[in-house]
Amino acid sequence: MRKLWIVCAGLVLFFAGSAAADSHTQSSQCPGGRSKTSAMWFSILHPGLGEWYLQDWGPWRNLPPKKFWLGFIPIYGWPGYLQVRSAREARRCITSDI
Repeated sequence: MRKLWIVCAGLVLFFAGSAAADSHTQSSQCPGGRSKTSAMWFSILHPGLGEWYLQDWGPWRNLPPKKFWLGFIPIYGWPGYLQVRSAREARRCITSDI
């Protein structure tokens, strides 16, 4: 029973912290009028698509090559580390591919 209380308290603290972090980012749009949520979901679909969406799609040269092409590699690219990293960066309106 004690472990249950510890887990519940941990979840409450986690969600309280994430709610506080979300309150600092009032806008749901990135510069350029693109939706943060849409960019995040595009990146969940495939690494790099969210960043490409934030750059207004455009020509192939706007595609983040390190994320998009590495996303085809099983285990490393999708689903996994690269997908999560891409979604997180798209949600924060980061479009650099470093």
